[in-house]
Amino acid sequence: MTTSHYVWEPGSPPPVIQQHSIAKHDILRAYVSAYIQTLVSNPNREEFRLVLVDGFAGGGTYRQTSTGAQVVGSPLIMLEASKEAEGLINATRRKHVKIDIDYFFVEKDQGAAICLKRALIDRGYGDRLEKQIFVLNSDFESNADYLIERVRQKMPRSARAIFLLDQYGYSDVPAELIAKIIQSLPGSEIILTFAVDALLNYFSEHSDITKGLLHKIGIPDVLRGRSFEDIKRSDNDWRLMVQSCLYQELIDKCQAKYYTLFFIRSDRGHGHYWLIHFSQNPRARDVMTRIHWQNNNHFIHYGGPGLDMFHVLGYVSKNDDRISGYQTQLFEFDENAKQLSTNQLVAQIAPMVHADSEGMTFAEVFSTTCNLSPASADIYRDAIDILRGHREIEVISASTGRPTQARIQDGDRLIVPDQQNLFVAKSPPTYQL
Repeated sequence: MTTSHYVWEPGSPPPVIQQHSIAKHDILRAYVSAYIQTLVSNPNREEFRLVLVDGFAGGGTYRQTSTGAQVVGSPLIMLEASKEAEGLINATRRKHVKIDIDYFFVEKDQGAAICLKRALIDRGYGDRLEKQIFVLNSDFESNADYLIERVRQKMPRSARAIFLLDQYGYSDVPAELIAKIIQSLPGSEIILTFAVDALLNYFSEHSDITKGLLHKIGIPDVLRGRSFEDIKRSDNDWRLMVQSCLYQELIDKCQAKYYTLFFIRSDRGHGHYWLIHFSQNPRARDVMTRIHWQNNNHFIHYGGPGLDMFHVLGYVSKNDDRISGYQTQLFEFDENAKQLSTNQLVAQIAPMVHADSEGMTFAEVFSTTCNLSPASADIYRDAIDILRGHREIEVISASTGRPTQARIQDGDRLIVPDQQNLFVAKSPPTYQL
């Protein structure tokens, strides 16, 4: 099985960072900063509480391949991104908001944990250790219940936390543990890495013990009752078929309402890691999707541009009618991909609205379809603006009950133009993180 590919030894130079780790770190930095700024957007807010957990924290620093210069790892990125967000928020406020964050950095390897503490002290965080910053020299799974309780203690009602679970392979974080966190902490989010290609390689080499490994991951039924050897014999593109089953089973077992699942771009060609974001809120899902578009050089998706994203990822199998048959295509989150997504949404949103006699709010359209699309909420808005311009859809303001050309808000209702006088515009609650 895949194990740690980074080794930290006290007194020795840190390991050389790999490309896929750079991608994960860029996403983490951008997401933590954007997340905090989104949640503290209310100008009257005086305090903001959060818990950040790094379940596989590492030793704190790496070396760049080209220069040998040190770069920080995920624990220090969390600290730096939080400070950056606090500075940006308070720069425009008359009264500063207090950002109150506890950090839990879990690292099983003793040498790495020692190096991490040293890195924190060297960068000025020593006085916060054991007060706001906690380094746990243990494995994440053993500490999960403790961490859940610490989040509850800090925020009894909202239980807001981000768990970065950058596991070294695919079996260190069982699906049932992810489901437990999601269900126990209503404000929690999970960023999970999953070495899908490594798992498929392991299946291929050790098909005799596949069943036991799937039980450990928490997805025992992923092969739909077939043996791995049978799949390899009968399906020419067995990797794509199994990957499609893995995706669906993993999403189902983790029980999050909202998710993104894209490949980290690999310097070896086909993406070999999934970066998966689980949340219970569509706005959180949108924040992560926007970060993917902003970091498009790091991520790819093998699927469709509209509301059929994972149908195209799928592989048709004569033994599994849950998977639709499309050819895979490369989606790179670039300008071409954005145009494809916009065009596809134009074609797909109009029939949804026309089929409903009372129309749909923007929040309803987005929240019920976003898991099926690589598009951000702004790309949805772009598509609706096109439909509005062609009089295919009318947008009724939630605040005035009248047609509007302003930027589309969550509560605005999308209707067929000749329906605008048939009902009193409703104002359902907007989605808040």
